[in-house]
Amino acid sequence: MQYLRVKAHRPKKSLGQNFLHDRRILEKIVHAASISKEDTVIEIGPGKGILTTELAKLAGHLIAIEKDRDLIRPLHATLSDFNNVELLNEDVLDYTMPKNRYKLVANIPYYITSPILTHFLHDAFTKNLTPPTVCILLVQKEVAQKICAAPPDMNVLALNIQTFGKPKIISYVSRNAFSPKPNVDSAIIRIDVFKKPAVDCDLAHYFELIHAGFSQKRKTLANSLKKLGGVTLLQQAGINPTCRAETLTISEWQSLALN
Repeated sequence: MQYLRVKAHRPKKSLGQNFLHDRRILEKIVHAASISKEDTVIEIGPGKGILTTELAKLAGHLIAIEKDRDLIRPLHATLSDFNNVELLNEDVLDYTMPKNRYKLVANIPYYITSPILTHFLHDAFTKNLTPPTVCILLVQKEVAQKICAAPPDMNVLALNIQTFGKPKIISYVSRNAFSPKPNVDSAIIRIDVFKKPAVDCDLAHYFELIHAGFSQKRKTLANSLKKLGGVTLLQQAGINPTCRAETLTISEWQSLALN
């Protein structure tokens, strides 16, 4: 009966709920995660438990974090055959990572993709918390493409992710794979997380420069970084002052942070 109630659960727009029902996509996510009994896996937003069940079969320990309290009791029933699942009813942005490394798997609500990635990557590295070893995420197609961007098409999100891990698109996913059907297509991305950041500099200053550089995208870096050193800073780092922020590599942003 409770399983039927999960099936009958009316998706909440406020939580960005779009439930995956295509098992072929499910298999691609699970395969991309390469899960074994030695792994601890964190799943964000188990929803109706379709992915959760498959992860529970493979992982040594599965932590499933669901914000929607209406789904908790039915999920407990759906997952009652597993003794390796820890189901938490909380906001993932308030969640404190475990001390040991883990894999992060999620069908992320589009509207909080960036905050979730910031929490598990940027915050983990800068606040001495534990980052994942790998992230397998189902996100909006355009967001996946932004995350995987390269110069001359870089952006703040790509730099936020690529400073801490190497992303790649595993597969594109049609909007028809979800219920209710969203207005956009999705993509599965894998982020292999580094043991330490890709830059060796003060991260706060590094990201201060990045945000300043992208704050006025139509202007040259000489103008957008004027308050932080402008032409002099760029020349010291060996960067053309007429360049724009989206053309710089991670190593060039590091050079700016070191000058």
